[in-house]
Amino acid sequence: MFIPKLFQVTDFEEIRGFVEAHAFGSIVTVHEGRPVATHLPFQFRRIGGEWTVTGHFAKANPQWTTIGGQEALVMIQGPHAYVSSSWYTHENVSTWNYQAVHLYGVARLMDEKELEEELSLLMRKYEHHRENPVLWETLSEQTKMQKNAVVGFTIRINEIQAAYKLSQNRNNADYRNIIDGLRGEGNPDSERMAALMETKRSE
Repeated sequence: MFIPKLFQVTDFEEIRGFVEAHAFGSIVTVHEGRPVATHLPFQFRRIGGEWTVTGHFAKANPQWTTIGGQEALVMIQGPHAYVSSSWYTHENVSTWNYQAVHLYGVARLMDEKELEEELSLLMRKYEHHRENPVLWETLSEQTKMQKNAVVGFTIRINEIQAAYKLSQNRNNADYRNIIDGLRGEGNPDSERMAALMETKRSE
């Protein structure tokens, strides 16, 4: 990913928090020379002293057959929004603000025990706060057999690239105008970007 230095993020804890908060992304592998991708929920966690990305494919999805020894790319995206140059105090071009993280690593398939742990952790993450949580441990054996319809994978991370393009190159007046302009757009993506920019400016 091309990342101008001003927009590059290197703080691991910040990146980890971002990935955990925006855990639905895309995994890209190569099959017979052609990139293939699937959109999935991921978990970013430490396994055996190494940082990994884990997830699972539907077994009917042939992309799982590309897992095994080759490098995979996981892409995670956060808020993004169009930024109009009409909000600047001088003439310039419009642009797009965004957050994105790319995670690279060698992928392998999970065994049955690892897959059950993966499904258990994933369900706990998204169910623990609910009044009647649906947890792996409380499912019937019949329902648990649906695990046979999915294939789990683990990616041992060897490189992380992170970019937060949040108008850091703008002066204070333009930055404030951009936030106000985004809030006036009337759409959720712009509102989320405005809130993010407000937070980052106060840090």
